[in-house]
Amino acid sequence: MIGDWLLRGRDGRLTVYLPSGDAVLCRAERFPGGPWEAPRRIGGDQKLHPGLAVGQGADGYAHLVAWRPTVRGESGLVHSTHFRPLLAPLDWNPVGHPNKKGKRTGPPAVAVDAQGRAHLFVRNDGGGVSMLGQKEKGGWGPWRDLGGQDVQELAAVTGESGRVELYAAVPGGLLHWRQETPGTPPVLQEETEASARPGTLRALATSPERTTLFFTDGSGEVCAWRPAGKPVPLIDSAGPGPVRAVRCDIGGHDCTLLAQRSTSGRVAFAAYPTQRESAGAWWTESGPALPADAEVSLALDGDGRVAAATLSPSTGQLLLTRRKAEPGLALEAWRAV
Repeated sequence: MIGDWLLRGRDGRLTVYLPSGDAVLCRAERFPGGPWEAPRRIGGDQKLHPGLAVGQGADGYAHLVAWRPTVRGESGLVHSTHFRPLLAPLDWNPVGHPNKKGKRTGPPAVAVDAQGRAHLFVRNDGGGVSMLGQKEKGGWGPWRDLGGQDVQELAAVTGESGRVELYAAVPGGLLHWRQETPGTPPVLQEETEASARPGTLRALATSPERTTLFFTDGSGEVCAWRPAGKPVPLIDSAGPGPVRAVRCDIGGHDCTLLAQRSTSGRVAFAAYPTQRESAGAWWTESGPALPADAEVSLALDGDGRVAAATLSPSTGQLLLTRRKAEPGLALEAWRAV
C-alpha cells in the first residue's frame, strides 16, 4: 500500500484500509478508542489489482486510488472518497489511464490539497510522471505530463502550506516537484544524487515551509532529504521494509516518530526532534514477531496519542497499540482488532 492506511477521521475515529484478494476492505472504530466494526468491502463487486494508494486532506476525507482490470490485457485507474469512518466509501469511479489506455504503468500515489482536491500521480509509459487533479467544483481536469524519466517509485505529500509536493526515485537519484501556487500542477524543482531501495519512500510535512522524504539507501541506512539540501543518514535500517513516520509531541517537543518492521519480525520505533537529524535516533522493538509480509502504519488518534497498527495480508491479522497516557513514549500491549 502507498501512503498511510491507518487514518484518523474528522470525527476522531480510526479507520484502516485492508487489501483482500481483488478487493479493498475498510474497518473503523465504532467510537474513538472503542471497539471496531466488522470489515466492509469498498465499491461492491468491482475487482481491483493489488496496490492501493491512500491520501487524506485537512478535512479528514480519505481518497483511495487503485488499478482495476478493464478489457483483456489493459487496466484503468479508479478513485473513491471516504468522508467519515462509519459511512460507506463512495463506489469506485473510473478516472482513466495516463496514456489513455494500456497496461498498468506503476503504483499510483495521491495527495490532497488545502481545498480538499485530490491529486493523483502515476508513472506513464514514457517513464515520466503523469498527474490527474480534481477540479474545485467537482470532476477531474486533464491528464498532465510532469516530466521526469526512468521513474521507479513515487511518494506524494501535502505541506503545511496546503500545497502538494511529489518525490520520485530514479536510478541514482531523487526528484522533487512542488506546486508554486494552489490548484496548479506541481513543477519539477530539484534533483539530488541518492540510491533509494525500492519500496522505501515516505514523505512527511515537517515544518510550515518544508517537507522531508525518508528512504533507505543502498548501504541500508534510513536517510532524510529536504530539498535545497543533501540527503542525511539518520539511522541504520531496522529491517528491509518501508519506514513510516508521524509527528507527535514528546515531553513538550515536536518529534518525528519512525516505525519499521525489524529483521527480528517485531516493530521497531525511533524518535528524534523534527528536522534535527543530527540529534540521532535509536530503535526500540515492540510487540510480537510478525509475518514477513506485515506492514506498519502510524497515526494520531482522537486524543492526539500515537497509534500504530500492523497488518499481514497473508493472514489478515490486524494488531493495534497506542501510546500510554503518561510521559515518554511507552506503548500499551498490542492487541488483535
